[in-house]
Amino acid sequence: MVYRETDRTRSRAAQRRERLLAAAESIVSTDGFSTATVAAVAKAAGVSTGAVYTHFPSKAELLAATFRRAAGREFAAVQDAVAAVDDRRTDTARRLSALVEVFTRRALRGRRLAWSLLVEPVDPLVEAERLTFRMSYRDLVEGILRAGISGGEVPEQDPKLAAAAVVGAIGEALVGPLSPIAAYPTPEAVTDPLRAICLRAVGIAVVNEGSR
Repeated sequence: MVYRETDRTRSRAAQRRERLLAAAESIVSTDGFSTATVAAVAKAAGVSTGAVYTHFPSKAELLAATFRRAAGREFAAVQDAVAAVDDRRTDTARRLSALVEVFTRRALRGRRLAWSLLVEPVDPLVEAERLTFRMSYRDLVEGILRAGISGGEVPEQDPKLAAAAVVGAIGEALVGPLSPIAAYPTPEAVTDPLRAICLRAVGIAVVNEGSR
């Protein structure tokens, strides 16, 4: 008799997979990718080690999926913040500010996870996911800049190159504040100066918060 997967079995498999990813992310959020072994994830999820391999061919595949889950959630939050800016008129400064502020504040709030997503040495398969998301952020900034250039709010420049520079600046600026051995900074101490740096970098005059 040929086995046929049913909606019920598919649903159960999806639930088990999600439980494994949640367990892996919990470990990464606390101690980083280096501690998220297959055995540790299985124990946290309450399943056997063999059960992990029924959903993920290797530890690298498990951690890549974990990265994709966590980074995807963060990217969606930043996208939503940018989209929430009044789109009835071009407003590059507010859109770019929203991107910097939401990314930075969320990173500082989930400091250990952000460190793992941005900085921690990882398997090449996970690093490939990191590059994919970095390019997604670059594309998001590029879209903001292209609209600003078209609307005359931003000086003429190579928007793709400028976007890559902005994304790189944000990531590099957060290395110190996110470090597990560094003192915890106030969000304002990082977010406000970084916002100003990114705006100036693309040729946008920085104004006081109350006048924006």
